[in-house]
Amino acid sequence: MEFSSFIKQAASVKPNKRQLNILRETPFYAFVHFSPNTFTDLEWGLGDEDPAIFNPTKLDCEQWARTIKEAGMKGMVLTAKHHDGFCLWQSKYTEHCMKNSPYKNGKGDIVAEAAEACRKYGLKFGFYLSPWDRNSKYYGTDEYNTYYKNQLTELLTNYGEIFYVWFDGACGEGPNGRKQVYDFDGYFELIRKYQPNATFFHDCGEIRWCGNEAGKPSYAQWSVVPHELCRFCEIQTGAGPLHSDGALSYMYNSDTNIGEMSNIVYSEGLVFAPAETDMSIRPGWFYHKNEEPHSLERLFNTYLNTVGNNTTFHLNIPPTPEGLFDERDIRRLGELGDLIKNELGTDLAADAEIVEKRKENTDLCEFVIKLPEKRKIKYLELAEKIAEGQRVESFIVYYKNSDNINQSVCQCNTIGSRKIVKFDEAIETDEITVKIVSARDRVLLEWVKMY
Repeated sequence: MEFSSFIKQAASVKPNKRQLNILRETPFYAFVHFSPNTFTDLEWGLGDEDPAIFNPTKLDCEQWARTIKEAGMKGMVLTAKHHDGFCLWQSKYTEHCMKNSPYKNGKGDIVAEAAEACRKYGLKFGFYLSPWDRNSKYYGTDEYNTYYKNQLTELLTNYGEIFYVWFDGACGEGPNGRKQVYDFDGYFELIRKYQPNATFFHDCGEIRWCGNEAGKPSYAQWSVVPHELCRFCEIQTGAGPLHSDGALSYMYNSDTNIGEMSNIVYSEGLVFAPAETDMSIRPGWFYHKNEEPHSLERLFNTYLNTVGNNTTFHLNIPPTPEGLFDERDIRRLGELGDLIKNELGTDLAADAEIVEKRKENTDLCEFVIKLPEKRKIKYLELAEKIAEGQRVESFIVYYKNSDNINQSVCQCNTIGSRKIVKFDEAIETDEITVKIVSARDRVLLEWVKMY
């Protein structure tokens, strides 16, 4: 394929409706890690824990939902089953579940309570179902995939609308010493059957991993990436002009240049697969009493660098053994929600005039944003019409200074679904220019905002 033709195809790789919904409607959502690990002070359980230890005497899923909403998040993903195999619902397929917990005399269903709390507070609900199960006697055998699909079906059919199903790739040895071969194709088929509007997270899924759990996406964040990285997504282009089998075998989510030209030209074809950036509000994913929440500064900067850098932000809040969010975490999340509203809540460009200037016979252009009067600007937010594809590779921001001269303030890589540029110092101006210096096709902006 000719280089120019391939780049035009790359510019038109589009999200499906599910991906677009999460990028536009639910870019910030909560993870809730809750299992016997909460009571054993572990991160990874062994699978032999007595269900009797799981007894959250003050469980309040509405407290979770209120806190999540006040932080500005739009959904909750609950660990319905972690690696220890304990199920937070009344599963028909195992005794290692709420049936043998003292909570509500063995009649409790925390998945149901969490789903209902989300509905009450206007949050979307999803779940994590660990493929690795350290309790199941079937693990490591062909029978396990049937067992897993049965549990997945229970969760997909008994708890109302599901917006997200979260899978990880953890895979240990079963009782027979064998590792499990997961039937992810079969798992995803069940999601499409029972929850057609739900998207799924996986290392190479519709929403992919950013490659770390520290809240740090790539500096140039692309949603258009090689199929070699995300084999569960639909190829939307032909092979790159330099394609050869195995050329991208080194590629992994932690690589920082996944979607750049230097990689995609070797690909067998491109897919749309936005990244999720996940981290916990504390060092651990499960609750540990002596841990403190991260600083407000770190959490807010992570928000800017994720939601504001073409990824989603999945922030974990672990309940205590009583079944409540820790008051320290509640305070910090309230501070975060207030800071997001205070810093990014009033669009100072709502009444601006935007003039587009294009260079003839190129995809390069400038967007001149003219304000009615001088205003003090700390942040610039840009969004491409991502439903039509991701196209901007780099841009420069200028502002008209007190001498009426355009002064460069920063240069950035990619825009995508949303790009929030935080200036080193607030600038006072009545005109900002965004100069596109590299793009794969005509640039289509959906909005420009300033704060």
